[in-house]
Amino acid sequence: MKRLFCIAVTLAIVASPISAQERPLGTLREQAEIQQRWLELRLERVLPRLMREHGVDMWVIPMREYNEDPVFRALVSPTTFAARRRTIYIFCDRGPEEGVERIAIGGSSQGGLYRVVLDPDAAVGAAAGQERRAEPFGPEQWKLLPPIVEDCDPQTIAVNISHTFAFSDGLSAGEWEQMQQALPERYRERIVRRERLALEYVAERLPEMLPIYVEMMKIAHEIIATAFSDQVITPGITRTEDVAWWMRQRLNDVGLDTWFRTSVEVQRRGVAMGDSANPVILHGDVLHCDVGVTALRLNTDTQHMGYVLRPDELEVPEGLKQALAAGNRLQDIVMEEMEPGRTGNEVLRRALSRMRDAGINGTVYSHPLGDQGHGAGPLVGLWDRQEGVPGRGDVPIRPNTWWAIELQATTPVAEWDGQEVRMALEEDAYLDEDGRRHWVLGRQEHFHVVR
Repeated sequence: MKRLFCIAVTLAIVASPISAQERPLGTLREQAEIQQRWLELRLERVLPRLMREHGVDMWVIPMREYNEDPVFRALVSPTTFAARRRTIYIFCDRGPEEGVERIAIGGSSQGGLYRVVLDPDAAVGAAAGQERRAEPFGPEQWKLLPPIVEDCDPQTIAVNISHTFAFSDGLSAGEWEQMQQALPERYRERIVRRERLALEYVAERLPEMLPIYVEMMKIAHEIIATAFSDQVITPGITRTEDVAWWMRQRLNDVGLDTWFRTSVEVQRRGVAMGDSANPVILHGDVLHCDVGVTALRLNTDTQHMGYVLRPDELEVPEGLKQALAAGNRLQDIVMEEMEPGRTGNEVLRRALSRMRDAGINGTVYSHPLGDQGHGAGPLVGLWDRQEGVPGRGDVPIRPNTWWAIELQATTPVAEWDGQEVRMALEEDAYLDEDGRRHWVLGRQEHFHVVR
């Protein structure tokens, strides 16, 4: 009887309704419906245009379970988590009238978006209970590729091999060797590497994605604002790891995730904090956090600054305000230089020149966002590569891309006896279809204050 009562209580808890406030982005099913629509639009609107821009008649993307190509998540439904033994995705451009045909050797139709091709001998044998003559997800799949290629008869066949971009280097050595063996010699000679095809397909954002992304940014800002307040921090008691774990738990509580470990650091007057792994937060500390939100296969990236008022203070010291203003000015400079068509290295060079002219001591290390947190596209510096990033910084910036404007400005603070204080800021921005730059949800211009 006691066991039955426990089961009943458990079922009641499981079945209890969850409010919309506790699911700010909707249920998993609702999110999946939105993602499926995004996938359809990307395959219909973005992929054909990019294939033609890069002179690609056919794009072949083979992969195996647990070794998926980086472009995988941008090609499949939200309910597909792996390549399932092996799937070979094929895109055949049949011209402007017929469009790009989408074919999957193995796998599923991804909600009716692909034509699925399986080995009929294996299917018949399996249905009859006989020993399979061909494994539908194994080496026999390669026999299904040549007829599809011959029917399409492409002049160029793109594969994902790149020495520079991880997003364009998803073809494993094993799959590459088997693909070459499977294709007739005349088609092997037509294989090309178009590194920017995968890179730009993964990088480009749909305008339809932006409303959800704005909501994700609201959640990130709200979590940081609460974490850097007296609701979470008690000076002299709370440690930095307590705050970091509170933020991560809060994300989990509302059904969201993160793509990296949330962090909180402290700068303190007269004290070098570099070796302090988990310090107690004290009055007068400058706080910094780095938080990323993951939802609907999208990712945010935000760094904000906070300050813990001393008992005799009513507001943040003026010197710290000036330090934050210097960081804001550097953000403006970077945003102004992010013209479509300029490479990441060119933006970096121009921004750093203007930064020095403005008397700001800083560094710039901004990056694309989207399907990944450190997303596909050009880099605008790395924290330790302020001279530019060969290859990865040589790609032009494009419209319809999202960015983490990440940088730091270091300023001497009078109230701290001239001690330099680092304002490490990261705010998400986007370039619209016309290349105009916008903050996704504004940017931090005032400290979060713990009173």
